[in-house]
Amino acid sequence: MATVQAIFVKGHENRLHPKPHTVYKIEVQGPVRSWHVWHRYSEFDDLDTELGKTAGSSAPAALPPKHTFSFRRKFNEDAIIKEREEGLETYLRAILSNKDSRWRECVAFKVFLGLPTTSSMGKATSDPSSAAGPQQFTSSSWLDEHTALQSLVRDIKADINKRNALSDANEVSQSHQTNVQAKKKLANLLTRIGGLAKGLDDMQKTGMSDGEVQRRGDMIARLQDECEKLGKMVIAARQSRGGFSSGSAADRNPASAEDRAALLGPGATAAKVSTGGTITRKFGAAALETDQTRPLDDAGL
Repeated sequence: MATVQAIFVKGHENRLHPKPHTVYKIEVQGPVRSWHVWHRYSEFDDLDTELGKTAGSSAPAALPPKHTFSFRRKFNEDAIIKEREEGLETYLRAILSNKDSRWRECVAFKVFLGLPTTSSMGKATSDPSSAAGPQQFTSSSWLDEHTALQSLVRDIKADINKRNALSDANEVSQSHQTNVQAKKKLANLLTRIGGLAKGLDDMQKTGMSDGEVQRRGDMIARLQDECEKLGKMVIAARQSRGGFSSGSAADRNPASAEDRAALLGPGATAAKVSTGGTITRKFGAAALETDQTRPLDDAGL
């Protein structure tokens, strides 16, 4: 498994849904880039059980012990979590570095780290570092992916704001590059939302409750609404001195009052029609005759 060079457990988060639990942030480093996956302790336990069944023996290192609710845990939570992070990192590194590759070659281990896996059709699924995102979800990893997509939405909005600021500063080239970057991220977002929807369909088939499916479907719908808004923002022109601008050249650079007076004559802006009203012009309507224009020929006009 040469695609993974190192694994670290970088911290944790406490989450409230579907019920309060702790998830651990795992950094996977490859030759070119790194990515993060989030897993709770129960998923490590499921992985350990699956590796034992597939490889035929226990993993080269044991998981840190479980801690049920106790007086010690209540008043020493941070120390217990830190101890568990170190133990989980040791567990993953032992599998990665062991001379026997049977554990790290298991599909369960690759899926756990978000690595490509080869299906029976000979096609590889994508890892989180690619645009498609993970194709197989657990209930927890689905929520992790949803959180990541919300973060991606914020990134795109930040790029659009940066594009607008660069456009206002007349930095045309940088403004264009930032807009291209936002478009690429948006394409990535759309693809991964599709993967999220497919993952929800798969979990529904495996027994997820109708209420939870409906709740997560609403979460996907909100992301899709965000995509639609972002799409309009990315392609929308912006009025500025350069770069992304809209409207006609006359709208962006209106003539000064002096230039208008020189072109139309000194009394043009204050001329009155014979009835006493201000001269106005509607496109498609005939021009109004005035005391000022009546004695003029074509050349004079």
